[in-house]
Amino acid sequence: MAGMFYIANGNTEPTPRGPAMKPSDTAETALLDIKLLRLFDLLHSTGSVTRSAEQLGQSQPTVSIWLARLRKELHDPLFVRTPAGMLPTPRAEALIGTAREALASLRRLSAWEPDFVPATTARRFRICMTDASHITLLPRLLAHVRAQAPLVRLEAARIDADTGRALQAGDADLALGLVPGLESGYYQQTLFAQDWVCLANPRHPRIDEALTLRSYRDEAHIGIVSGTGYLLLDGALKRRRIERKVLLELPGFLGLAAIVSTTDLIATLPRQIGETLARAGGLKIYPCPVPIPGFTVKQHWHARYHHDPGNRWLRGVCANLFLQRGVAGAAVAPAETMGVSAATKRPRRSSSGRAVRAGKPAR
Repeated sequence: MAGMFYIANGNTEPTPRGPAMKPSDTAETALLDIKLLRLFDLLHSTGSVTRSAEQLGQSQPTVSIWLARLRKELHDPLFVRTPAGMLPTPRAEALIGTAREALASLRRLSAWEPDFVPATTARRFRICMTDASHITLLPRLLAHVRAQAPLVRLEAARIDADTGRALQAGDADLALGLVPGLESGYYQQTLFAQDWVCLANPRHPRIDEALTLRSYRDEAHIGIVSGTGYLLLDGALKRRRIERKVLLELPGFLGLAAIVSTTDLIATLPRQIGETLARAGGLKIYPCPVPIPGFTVKQHWHARYHHDPGNRWLRGVCANLFLQRGVAGAAVAPAETMGVSAATKRPRRSSSGRAVRAGKPAR
C-alpha cells in the first residue's frame, strides 16, 4: 500500500546455534499422517476399502498400503474382513473417538479466519491519540463506528512513552498522531500533514488583518506545554531566539477557545486543531509568522496485528475518514477498506516509493 511503511529489523546476521542436541533429547512419539487418520475415520464409517478409496480419491491398492501402515503404527489389525464388511476391532473402537477429535481440531486450525463483520461483532478497540485528536478526529470516528458497528466500543488513551509497548502487547490497537521513536516491527501510514497557525480574539485591540513577527514577539501568549508538537514549536523558537511572553500554560487544548475569545492572548498550535477551535469559538486564525517545522499525522500499528481482521477494519475506517489526498507518502486512495487490504506485505518505503531498510536512508 502506497504510504504504508513497515519498519523492518534489517538484521541479517545468522542466529547463533546452541550445542547440538542428542537424539534422545528430542525423542517423542511419532505422529500419525493425517491421511491415515482420514482413512481410519472413513473405514470405520463405511466398512469398505473400496468406498473409502473413492472418497479419498485414491486407488484401492494405495488405500490398502495406507491401511497396512496404519495397522503397523497402531499395533493392531484395526479392521477385519467379514461378510458384513470391514468391522473394527476393540482397539479401533477405543481409538476412533480420539482420531475424530484430532481431525476436527485440524480442520478448525486450517479453517479460514472469518472476516470482521462490523454490523454484528462486539469488540473493544483502544486507540492512542493526543487530546487534539479527541477534538478533531474522535467525533468523526465515533459517529462512523456507531453507524457501521453499533456493538463496537472505543477507548481513547494517551500517546506517551509506553505507546510502542502497548501496540506490541495488544494493550492498544492503533495510535493516531505523531509517535516518534518507534523501532522495528511497526507499520505506519501517513494520513495528513500539519503546519502551524495562530489563534486570536477577532476583537483583538492590536491585531487586525495580519499577525506580524513583531506583533508575535510583543503580544502575550498561551503555551500548550505537552505533546511532541510542543517540542517542535519550542525547539524552533529557541533556534530563532524568539522568546514568547507566555502568561498562561495549559497541559492541553481544553478551554483554550474560551480563553482566547475572552482575552488578548495568542495561541500557536497545529493547523487542524487550530481551524477546528476557530470554527467552534468564532476565533481569528492567522498563518504563524515564525517558520515552524511541520509534521505528518500517521496511524501506527504493530506487525503482530497487521492481518487481524478487526485491526484491518479499524485502519481502513481511519484511512477513509482522515487520509488527505496528495500528502507525500500517503496513498492515492484508501488502501484498506472494511478489512480488505490492497497490499499487506510491503517493506518500509520512502515517500519516493523506494524500499528502505530500518536505519538506512532511501537512495
